[in-house]
Amino acid sequence: DIGLLESGCELTQSLEYDTAACETHRANFSHKLVSKDIRDMRVLAQEDSDIIAGTYPCTKYSTIADIHGTRTGDDLFLHFFRHLAIEQPEAYIVENVPGFLKFPVAMEAMTKLPGYYLNVFCPVNASNWLPQRRDRLILIGTKKPFSISAPAPLSNRVLLRDIVEKDVPPAPLPQYVLNRIEGKYRDKPIVSNPENTYELAPTAVSHYSKDKSTRMVVDKSHPNGIRPWTVREYARLQGFPDWFQFKGGDNEAFKQIGNAVAVPMGRWVGDELMKYFNRSNMAAAA
Repeated sequence: DIGLLESGCELTQSLEYDTAACETHRANFSHKLVSKDIRDMRVLAQEDSDIIAGTYPCTKYSTIADIHGTRTGDDLFLHFFRHLAIEQPEAYIVENVPGFLKFPVAMEAMTKLPGYYLNVFCPVNASNWLPQRRDRLILIGTKKPFSISAPAPLSNRVLLRDIVEKDVPPAPLPQYVLNRIEGKYRDKPIVSNPENTYELAPTAVSHYSKDKSTRMVVDKSHPNGIRPWTVREYARLQGFPDWFQFKGGDNEAFKQIGNAVAVPMGRWVGDELMKYFNRSNMAAAA
């Protein structure tokens, strides 16, 4: 939502039914929020819009789901497809993990809708703008042919040292975090060092809300020389501005941040669609 707003898009409605995420939305945005499951919503009962953006849970499409035997896909894409097929907006956006490509039925629904021209980008990496490795699939469908340019890496990309908070008070680490630091788990933490100019942090994941031991940052003022990321640092990894408020407590904030679309990635999509609509309006005026 932030990225699209920054590009000049006017948001008319967002759909979310997680309680804490809804509180966060109300604290930061003024446009309409529908707190309802998409599976219970009728398309024609809603307002028309020029663009529909869909980003649904990716856990059933990610490669990590193979480990747990849950890489099965998800039927939520069919409800997004239902909205596209009935409303027929001028443009639509789909965001998900690259693993979505492995599901031919889901890809067919999202890319073969009659009357649309598709631009498919995979992977789009958040590291074009931010100090974070985060590959994503972006599909952009438009009713008229329109060539969209893949994002180019910024020469002045935000660096880790730009997002790390200063003077974070030392706090006792939970035993499970110490266990991982000491090598008692299969993997040690992925440690990011802000002093390494072009180093990238690993993907910000929602599971960080449950396990702070997997990703840590160098901080020599702390007893172990490393510590977990703060909420604000984690938010900055995703491009959230510091004024943005997260509701529901720190664990809910980490969950929301990990589930979010990186802000500049959303802004890039919005910028390209603004070019599309501006060109269409100029053609109509001519």
